[in-house]
Amino acid sequence: MEKKKRKSPRHRARRWRLCVIGCLILLLSARLALFGVKKVENALYPIKYSEFVEYYADKYELDPLLVYAIIRTESGFDPAAHSNADAIGLMQITETAFHWLRAKIAPSEELTFESLYDPETNIRFGCYYWACCLERYDNDISTAAASYFSGWTTVDNLLDDSAYSHDHITLHTFPYGGMEQYVNKIQKNYEAYQRLYAKNKEQ
Repeated sequence: MEKKKRKSPRHRARRWRLCVIGCLILLLSARLALFGVKKVENALYPIKYSEFVEYYADKYELDPLLVYAIIRTESGFDPAAHSNADAIGLMQITETAFHWLRAKIAPSEELTFESLYDPETNIRFGCYYWACCLERYDNDISTAAASYFSGWTTVDNLLDDSAYSHDHITLHTFPYGGMEQYVNKIQKNYEAYQRLYAKNKEQ
């Protein structure tokens, strides 16, 4: 039988280099793919109006990432947003809520309902309102979200029903389709913001 030729050290070294280069190319491609996915996710879950969000979130003891999640859910970061329920601005505040909030935090300021189209004013009022919702419902984000969407009276009535609340403090079931969908959106968006940006905030 004809003996196989032994490959020279130079040939083996060349094969080794090609293997290493191939692995490096695969690793680089994977990193670029991940970077591309992260860029897309960052575009889908942006950080906007950060000067106001960070300031008022700190003032009213909120996680700013939650505020970004609320704004994304409510208006998609459109300061001119106007809903069918006549809620306006970034955090979608109704006129009734505006007058109550103004009496609480800006009684001497010459603000009108239309002032809520201003990003800073809207975020200021919205953050205060969310802080009130969280305080009222034991810092439970889902119950607070339900109250922000449907009002305190609606949520308080549900809390009295054991079908929706075991402890009469937080809701475990959201019986209305719109309410449940809203709560799920808030939770989903908040989780996405935490996943994308929480490490940056810890540094």
